[in-house]
Amino acid sequence: MTFLHILQPAMVVLPECERPTKAVAFKDRVMWTVVALIIFLVCCQIPLYGIHTSSKHDPFYWVRAILASNRGSLMELGISPLVTSSLIMQLLAGSHILKVDQTLREDRMLFNGAQKLFGLLITLGQGTVYVLSGMFGEVSDMGPGNAILLILQLFMAGVVVLMLDEMLSRGYGMGSGISLFLAANICEGIVWKAFSPTTISGGSIVGQATGRTEFEGAIIALFHKLLTADSSNYQRALVDAFYGTHRQNLPNVGNLLATVAVFMLVVSVQGFEVKIRVQQQNQSKAQYSKSIKLFYTSNIPIILLTALISNMYFISQLLFKQYGGNLLVKLLGTWPSEDAPNAGMPDGGLAYYLSPPRNLAHVKDDVFHAIFYVAFVLTACALFSKTWIEFSGQSVDDVAEQWKREGVVIPGQRPGSNNIRPKLRRYIPTAAAFGGMCVGALSIAADFIGAIGSGTGILMAVTIVYGYIEAYMEENKKMYGKRM
Repeated sequence: MTFLHILQPAMVVLPECERPTKAVAFKDRVMWTVVALIIFLVCCQIPLYGIHTSSKHDPFYWVRAILASNRGSLMELGISPLVTSSLIMQLLAGSHILKVDQTLREDRMLFNGAQKLFGLLITLGQGTVYVLSGMFGEVSDMGPGNAILLILQLFMAGVVVLMLDEMLSRGYGMGSGISLFLAANICEGIVWKAFSPTTISGGSIVGQATGRTEFEGAIIALFHKLLTADSSNYQRALVDAFYGTHRQNLPNVGNLLATVAVFMLVVSVQGFEVKIRVQQQNQSKAQYSKSIKLFYTSNIPIILLTALISNMYFISQLLFKQYGGNLLVKLLGTWPSEDAPNAGMPDGGLAYYLSPPRNLAHVKDDVFHAIFYVAFVLTACALFSKTWIEFSGQSVDDVAEQWKREGVVIPGQRPGSNNIRPKLRRYIPTAAAFGGMCVGALSIAADFIGAIGSGTGILMAVTIVYGYIEAYMEENKKMYGKRM
């Protein structure tokens, strides 16, 4: 009896979305995808009941973009539990610690059930830790009743996310819920920072010397400056709107253009791939191509790196708050006071050198920081990518075995020969390492030129949206053939 069979009794009580009994029409799949997205976005705007507002800086600010999380709302945890359970299960299966035969329907069902069970347990665990750690206020102030109610709200919101993801993944919608919610959260942030009508005045955001009121949205601010400027000050207004002379920590048009440039660059390199000519065994005339993409491991390297650095930030902030005078804690990272304008950014120690430079001016002011950050990110992404393929079933041996089961051979191969592995070994390790470095380089470039949001978030949003566009075009091609 395997570990998955031991967990089988607990899987009976899990909520489940039945698979469709017949193929779902394309229009219906689009409709259910939109419905799932609307439900998620509404949950992002519903505040948790019973929280005590706090002025403390958000310790998870850097990781929220890649986890579709919205602070203080039902989506406080976002897709974090699902992503965590998925990564754990894939690592266990890829390293063969967990024996799973994906060709067997029973094993697939047990594997998916165990992943769902762990996702719900992680949701409950994370919700409990969030409440007890004071993320929503001190437990002694809110009372045990409110604390339990907060945990239940977070857990039920996690169940909703799980069911929406399962509904889409099982054929009722397009793609997976995790990808959809992640891309929507990132794109929503970019659109809001471009068109937000919210006004912010005074303090460190717009400069204490001026105390002027600024619109948060870059496009709104551009038109406001042009409409209110004197005829002799148009040039000054444009410079302010594009470069943010008086808009410290607020997006400007230059940031927006940088974001568009990164989007276009990522889309342009999405199609880079190597095609290997193959054929089905004993069918020499039916040759076709299998592709190995440059982004062989997709966004996984930068996701793992961001999660690692974000956790280090969280630990460093906690240690610095309690033991700020300790030398080792200072070497790990030093942080400004909570009421400082840059409270979320480390200003010393290892955490500082692992944080991205805020813009090109910062790169010029601290060249060593920029060089150290670039070298670390490129090396870490390459290592993460090469390591991931070994544990996720994407290595040379795994792909060769998969092709063998499918009856795929290299043209001209003699029956029983084993020349698939040398062919794959020429491309897969290189695509994994170099592709990981390219992902890291694109993320660095986005951070350096001041793109809205994080470079990681933009990369993930572009790759996910690109995948949806490809799926949409493929569906239309099937429906309308050459007319598309």
